[in-house]
Amino acid sequence: MIDRILKIDHEFSQKLRLPENAKFSRAIAIFLAHSGDSWFWVAGLFIVWLVHRDEWHTISAYLAAAVLILAALVLGIKFLVRRKRPEGEWGAIYRNADPHSFPSGHAARAVLLAGLCWAMGIQPLAWILTIWVPLMSLARVSLGVHYLVDVVAGWLLGLVMIPVLLALQPVFYSALHFLFF
Repeated sequence: MIDRILKIDHEFSQKLRLPENAKFSRAIAIFLAHSGDSWFWVAGLFIVWLVHRDEWHTISAYLAAAVLILAALVLGIKFLVRRKRPEGEWGAIYRNADPHSFPSGHAARAVLLAGLCWAMGIQPLAWILTIWVPLMSLARVSLGVHYLVDVVAGWLLGLVMIPVLLALQPVFYSALHFLFF
């Protein structure tokens, strides 16, 4: 049964791939695909943390901690499952640094960030991220660094981690007070 699902996933994901000659579409997809990189989010949140001494100091530290915890969880799952990325040329940095595709860390991170922003009442960022989630996630499939099931699993993992990380928020604030306040 699993082999059949993986075969269907492979075939459907292949249909979503952008051809090499679709230069404009690929340029947009590349931008979107990279916009979900963890280093980009952690660096951006670190800058916000450095610059602000108001509530954004606390929010940025919390979101960065959430991203890092999720990244460790995704990496652990990837090394347990060991599903190879789809064949392709684009995304050498991803293919070399992390040859495993299941689940998509980008998709998990995107859903987590959007969900935490909704839960914390951060508007209009929550709306922007909600629109961005499927665009960035599907760009990863269209460029051939993930299968569709990887993305869906990432979305589900991100959703599961929202209440977990919200429940841990007081623990973070208490144990690492100097980072958040």
